[in-house]
Amino acid sequence: MLCSACKEKTATVHYTKIDGGQMHKVDLCEDCAKSKGVSDPTNFSLADMLLGLGAAKEVEQSSGSEVKCPKCGFTHADFKKAGRLGCAACYQTFSEGLDSLLKTMHKGTRHVGKVPVALRQARDLKDRMESLQKSLAKAIEEEDFETAALLRDEIKQLTGQAGGPVKP
Repeated sequence: MLCSACKEKTATVHYTKIDGGQMHKVDLCEDCAKSKGVSDPTNFSLADMLLGLGAAKEVEQSSGSEVKCPKCGFTHADFKKAGRLGCAACYQTFSEGLDSLLKTMHKGTRHVGKVPVALRQARDLKDRMESLQKSLAKAIEEEDFETAALLRDEIKQLTGQAGGPVKP
């Protein structure tokens, strides 16, 4: 098995961490293990290993190692050890180096959070109604009455599903 870091030498150090039911495995050669401080857990950069070699260094170089989050006091060293940030304000504080890092890990760089199902459905319905009403106005303006009639019928159907008019 090759080293996860250098991908050249045989891995002799195997690190496994279970976090929230997910298992993360890292296999290292002796040289990479020493350079990452695996034998000394206080210097081991979990962020480097889980996010890719050099990821935490990229954040450090772009944001500076002495930068502290004004809200929670999290530093780059804390990020490097924990592999995660302290609070929402950390994303703004360390934003310069995080953008490219987050793009490789997630679908985007903006956290949208979780929304209760009922609220999300209501919001989606409202957005759909607004879109249909704009399309209807455009179809009427262009005198495309056939399309306008179809849009009108769809608006009526959605209004019936919502149990009344949907507020824009």
